[in-house]
Amino acid sequence: MTNPSTPRISARKRPQQARSQQLVAQILAAAGRVLAREGAQRFTAARVAEEAEISIGSLYQYFPNKAAILFQLQTDEWQQTTELLHNILGDVQKPPYERLRVLVHAFIRSECEEAQMRTALSDAAPLYRDAPEAKDAKASGDRIFQFFMQQVLPDASEETRALAKNLITTTLGAVGKQFSETPRTSAEIETYADAMADMFCAYLEGLRRGLSGAVEEAG
Repeated sequence: MTNPSTPRISARKRPQQARSQQLVAQILAAAGRVLAREGAQRFTAARVAEEAEISIGSLYQYFPNKAAILFQLQTDEWQQTTELLHNILGDVQKPPYERLRVLVHAFIRSECEEAQMRTALSDAAPLYRDAPEAKDAKASGDRIFQFFMQQVLPDASEETRALAKNLITTTLGAVGKQFSETPRTSAEIETYADAMADMFCAYLEGLRRGLSGAVEEAG
């Protein structure tokens, strides 16, 4: 049974025609500007409609409330992150540590470029973080990282790989968010990302060598 106090976060309807798709894109672009400028606390559907230069009625045809708009913005961000993970970590033509370095650089750069938006979305997370849609959206990214861990730590147990994955993803997200809260130069971003990538690669290499040594002793 749906909790009546929980706002509906799904879109009211999916745009089918090109004109409708363009209108939804216009709404979401305006929503992104309002969110970055005003923050989650001052974000309203009325402000979005005004920014998009449309009536509030037109906005409500597609989004029933501000939570639905915010959830769509967050879903789009999750999809972009998932594509980033897939394109980088799934590129099996490159060595695992090289892939991880590319990912760290891309992620930190993205965090800094979209700091205002991501901070505001984080503030708005209580509106939708427990929704089934939110859990489904995050699951695909986890699967990609799990596949990567199987490649970089083939001799490890599932528990060890899960611990390594959680440590890296949690550190990357938390430290990346903190680092991006202050405006950074390109040189600062490169230096910081290099250091973080060095740390992750050293951690994984230490695990790998320890596991290889244990296998050799057992043999």
